[in-house]
Amino acid sequence: MSWEVVAAAIFGIPVTVPGAMAREGRWQEIDVQETDFFTKDSNGNGINRHATGIGGFLVSHRYHLKRWLAADASCGYAPNTQHGFSYSGPISVEANVHQATGALVVTVPGRVFKLHPYALAGAGTLVSDSTCNVGGFASGAQSQAKAAFVYGGGADYDLSNHFTFRVESRGFVYERPDFGLDVVHSGATTHTAQPSSGIVFRL
Repeated sequence: MSWEVVAAAIFGIPVTVPGAMAREGRWQEIDVQETDFFTKDSNGNGINRHATGIGGFLVSHRYHLKRWLAADASCGYAPNTQHGFSYSGPISVEANVHQATGALVVTVPGRVFKLHPYALAGAGTLVSDSTCNVGGFASGAQSQAKAAFVYGGGADYDLSNHFTFRVESRGFVYERPDFGLDVVHSGATTHTAQPSSGIVFRL
């Protein structure tokens, strides 16, 4: 990616899409979204698990192979307190959750009232990075990565030739992190919903 494209993404300088690429439907997008992070409660091995829903952000790069098909690479961050309740008593571990995912995106051909609906599916990793904050740290807690299936959908609303407003919702299915602590290992699979919205810049 050239410095001109990077500058355009940062400062909002219009970039002309080459004619051949435009005709083939090939172009790129960069978006920044504000997110929420809501994880479903789960139970396994007699251990109930709960996690708080805290805001975060998501940054994505989307390359359109065709007008209806694109490849999406995203990374995000959300502070999140994980709670594990075991037979020995309540345990709370505060962790920052980092995500890195890749997905295929299918966009509905055409548009309706400047809207471009789409669906996506892929896989990635959620890394729960344990902090040492007072009241949210359990002795021996470690950072841990878990593979995740990601799916979702959304819609883009055209603001101009180069900018759109995006509303999106992603879902993650993965095994609960236990931070290397046997007392909170439930072995349960959980689901996290991540609604988001933000601005997209078309390169």
